[in-house]
Amino acid sequence: MKNRREFIRKFAAGGLALAASNKVAIGKEVYELNSNLLPHRSFSANNQINLALIGVGIQGFSNARAAVQVPGIKIVAACDLYSGRLIRAQELYGKEVKVTKDYREILQMEEVDAVCISTTDHWHDHITIAALKAGKAVYCEKPMVHQLEEGLAVVDAEKKYGLPLQVGSQRVSSILTEKAAELFAQGWIGELNLVEISADRASSGGAWQYSIPTDAGPDTVDWESYIGDAPKVPYDSNRFFRWRNYQDYGTGIAGDLFVHSFSSLHAITGSLGPERIFGTGGLRFWKDGRDVPDITLGLYDYPATEKHPAFNVQMRVSFVDGSRSPSVMRLVGTEGVIDLKNSSVILKRTKVSTQPTYGGWDSFDTFSEAQQKDFERWFAAQNGTPRATVQEPEEIIYTSPKGYSNHVDHWAYFAESIRNGTALLEDSAFGLRAAGPSLATNDSLFEKKIIHWDPIGMKKI
Repeated sequence: MKNRREFIRKFAAGGLALAASNKVAIGKEVYELNSNLLPHRSFSANNQINLALIGVGIQGFSNARAAVQVPGIKIVAACDLYSGRLIRAQELYGKEVKVTKDYREILQMEEVDAVCISTTDHWHDHITIAALKAGKAVYCEKPMVHQLEEGLAVVDAEKKYGLPLQVGSQRVSSILTEKAAELFAQGWIGELNLVEISADRASSGGAWQYSIPTDAGPDTVDWESYIGDAPKVPYDSNRFFRWRNYQDYGTGIAGDLFVHSFSSLHAITGSLGPERIFGTGGLRFWKDGRDVPDITLGLYDYPATEKHPAFNVQMRVSFVDGSRSPSVMRLVGTEGVIDLKNSSVILKRTKVSTQPTYGGWDSFDTFSEAQQKDFERWFAAQNGTPRATVQEPEEIIYTSPKGYSNHVDHWAYFAESIRNGTALLEDSAFGLRAAGPSLATNDSLFEKKIIHWDPIGMKKI
């Protein structure tokens, strides 16, 4: 990447432009970011981290694939309530991997240093607290909790037992998020006032219509253990393998996807969260027995803090997006925007003009000729003659390297915390401040009212 000081000098000079009409566009500049070096560090034999997987469904195996790319992490045990996944865990990670359908057996294994909890949402708080009490470091999938009232108990448990707890929204550890945070902190877009977020989908898999194994049934699935504190119902393969479709076990679009956006936004801006929340949406297409919407929208009021001005957020996910529009997070400021996409951060700068521009959609042309001349003389006296400016690019684009994985980086930070006691950005408080507005969006949607949220105390008010 080119020297950062050169980039700052160039943009600082260009920032003297008085109006957009005085700027000459010269295209784009593209830089490739350096990948995080944590995953490539060596480790000693006594620094090996023995990891147990609790829940090895889609995300459980995704976490496993990322974790084993970090030197020194070894999978030694796996727990799941479906027999086929335990077989698959041993196929992938060795017959020596201990398997069980009872997570409590995992917590009793002295050789286990850390657990990865990738269960249904309604088990997150129970297993997280039990694991911390058993002396295990915890990587817990997002959202950290299933219900808002469960959150503070997890935060208290992390404080009480003093062990690393990382929530699994991996974008927080992305080099793209880090670059966006740097650009935001340096003030390149001026005063933030609006954030626009969309992450639409247009596929059956994206809408949680996951494959169900042909041997699924009461003989291969421990249904009673699965239900836990959820309402008692007869065995249902859809409720087990497509659990995100049901409020009893999952948290809908907001808990699955909005929480990622809140996590990234808070990492970029340093925000603790919104104070007013309004959610809406509905079930428009995937009428397959699910009791959660397939379209969810949210509006959020963020208060001013020492780290940012007051701003608004509009967030949207549709599972019936025929346009197949790309996912994007856009931070809009008074002097530019930062766009975050799958593999890039794009900075565009256009300062908002607060003075008349003498043309286009303006009242100037309605003045008499004499008044137009008087107005031009007055304007020149007030504002001076525009200076020539240094030419600057229309866009600065930062891309991640080919093959880069923020998921691996997220696991690398977790390993670093276990080994060296380094603080984690996405600890339980951070995780609750992302889960809180997400779950409150559901409350607003179903209760049809605005929810007031305390981002400092992490509770509804």
